[in-house]
Amino acid sequence: MAGGIVLSLGNLATQYAWAFVGLSVTEVISSSITVVIGTTLNYFLDDKINKAEILFPGVGCFLIAVCLGSAVHASNAADNEAKISRFSSDYKAGTARKDDSVSKTTYANREYSENEIGTIEKAKFGTAHFLMELEEKRAIKVVGKGTFIGLAITFFSGICFSLFSPAFNLATNDQWHTLEDGVPHLSVYTAFFHFSVSCFVIAIILNVNFLYNPVLNLPKSSLKAYLSDWNGRGWALLAGLLCGFGNGLQFMGGQAAGYAAADAVQALPLVSTFWGILLFGEYRRSSRRTYVFLISMLLMFIVAVGVLMASSGHRK
Repeated sequence: MAGGIVLSLGNLATQYAWAFVGLSVTEVISSSITVVIGTTLNYFLDDKINKAEILFPGVGCFLIAVCLGSAVHASNAADNEAKISRFSSDYKAGTARKDDSVSKTTYANREYSENEIGTIEKAKFGTAHFLMELEEKRAIKVVGKGTFIGLAITFFSGICFSLFSPAFNLATNDQWHTLEDGVPHLSVYTAFFHFSVSCFVIAIILNVNFLYNPVLNLPKSSLKAYLSDWNGRGWALLAGLLCGFGNGLQFMGGQAAGYAAADAVQALPLVSTFWGILLFGEYRRSSRRTYVFLISMLLMFIVAVGVLMASSGHRK
């Protein structure tokens, strides 16, 4: 149940961190911290069944990925600030060109005439115009905020995530000998039930409280307003199902091959980076320095995940 609580806290912190740091960097840093702390704890809890000579170099690679992720965020924040500052200066001087930041898409306007053609203007990814439009749509305003806030929330989420797997390990294998002699250990499925219930309960308590007492200058809301607004709720339900399914598989794999090796599921940032860069336009039109940091971070992360998987053992 303690594992469910820290997972719920980590999930909530991650959702706030996305606004400040972006999808790619948030997932890489939080997942790397999860491995650095959680995998080390699981190694000793599992009576060292994983190959230490392989496992800990992999942990070191994750630690390097954390540092590179912080560098990516800082560099990208500086790029965005320079874009907005340059656009504002050009706008005041009357030299800003809208065509440079807006793409036009033609469509058939059938509302008035079969042959009438209309146009839709859409800001190009990575431009100052796009960043300002995005800021207007955000519930959490991030322009002008320092990098420390986003990174602090991200590190907090990583620490929370690093504790839920060791807690589940303790629940199923009883390394601290809290059960009396002859009492069978919890099965993965029984422990997962209690884990999920506590995660669900703490999520309800925190989210309902934040509706009435919001943080980060968000507007107040209510439970009634939440229940009546189903815009995007389907995606949220799908995310919850995928999270629960993934956690269950991670715990089953950890019981079979060691929870330290099962932390290889932290490869999830590679998927989230695909979403962030290709679909959401993160890091478009950034500086060469940012791209170097980003590619280095992803390569280091791929190496780290591979090494972690290679360290798997077999539980006796």
